[in-house]
Amino acid sequence: MPAADNTRRIIEVSLSQLPLHCPLPEHTAWNAHPRVFLPIEKTGEAVCPYCGTHYKLQGGPHAGH
Repeated sequence: MPAADNTRRIIEVSLSQLPLHCPLPEHTAWNAHPRVFLPIEKTGEAVCPYCGTHYKLQGGPHAGH
């Protein structure tokens, strides 16, 4: 799979991608930052404090995950 561009500002993620961290494994490395885990389960959304990428959980919040 080719590397994905991590300059997109909104990325949808699925339950299978949890626990969520930024950058994602498929992101390109040239502008990556240290890995940071993002709590997304309760609200269904998270913003990376390093790059500002906005993540949305498909199907919304999942408190029971």
